[in-house]
Amino acid sequence: MEYRLLGNTGLIVSEIGFGSWAIGGDEWGAVKDNESIDAIEKAIDLGVNFIDTADVYGLGHSETLVAKAINNRRQDIILSTKGGLIGHHYDPNQPAVYGDPQKIIDAFEASLLRLKTDYIDVYFCHIWWDKPEETAAFLQAFQTLKKSGKVRAVGVSTNDLDYIKHFNQNNDLDVVQFDYSILNKEPEKDILPYIEKHNLGAVIRGPLKMGILTGKFNYETQFPDDDLRKDWPKEKWFKDSLNKVEKLRSLVRSNRSLAQVALRYVLSHPAVSVAIPGAKNSTQVEENSSHLTRPLLLDNEIEFIKKL
Repeated sequence: MEYRLLGNTGLIVSEIGFGSWAIGGDEWGAVKDNESIDAIEKAIDLGVNFIDTADVYGLGHSETLVAKAINNRRQDIILSTKGGLIGHHYDPNQPAVYGDPQKIIDAFEASLLRLKTDYIDVYFCHIWWDKPEETAAFLQAFQTLKKSGKVRAVGVSTNDLDYIKHFNQNNDLDVVQFDYSILNKEPEKDILPYIEKHNLGAVIRGPLKMGILTGKFNYETQFPDDDLRKDWPKEKWFKDSLNKVEKLRSLVRSNRSLAQVALRYVLSHPAVSVAIPGAKNSTQVEENSSHLTRPLLLDNEIEFIKKL
């Protein structure tokens, strides 16, 4: 495994992390807890030290599983979790739900209990739109938590650059988590240059676009009713994405899968600290982590992807 600095936090993170949304078990189809725990343990064995979760993933279940998996290895892990979505109405036009710093601190303390730890390395605001009273409350809570020593770094999870700027207007941010992949290169125009300028950590979610960039889906794919992707086959963007995947197959080699091409691409950007593909079992973890033993993308291959 290769490691990188997480912005100016002083934290050194594996360039491949572990995204723990799917193991929450309530939105990604069938997931077995024992396989989820095995997957995290396998990731750590392979050198992964950055594990990302959130209180809303399975309403705490993901955090509980992470705690079991890292039980005796906490000191080796850079652990991040997120708060702000439990009980939220997901509507920016509705009254603020997390407008009180104490509510945020209470949510954080609940995460600590589930994760069975006394500190979090990176704590994110999980609300991805800018409601001034909630942003102000999070900034106040962040200051309190950092002063207490319970949090080492703070961040926001969003693809809204104006929101990031609002959070960081007094240089209060350490890390930003955002969606970036071959199928969503928009951050190259705005978020990534801003992160480079301000030396922030960049945590990349969705580097495999929820599985699309593994190449395992096709035009006939159907998802089960308990999978949040169940309506994708009806969507034009999904078909457009599959068309791009077909073009990307020209970059696949006998010793380099499509998923490894996708991970190599996002990690080729100098501002990126860590990519956090999700995994539900050890096989997926091994596939995600084996990118290091595969050929690097050549300059002309990167240009091909950029034009796609």
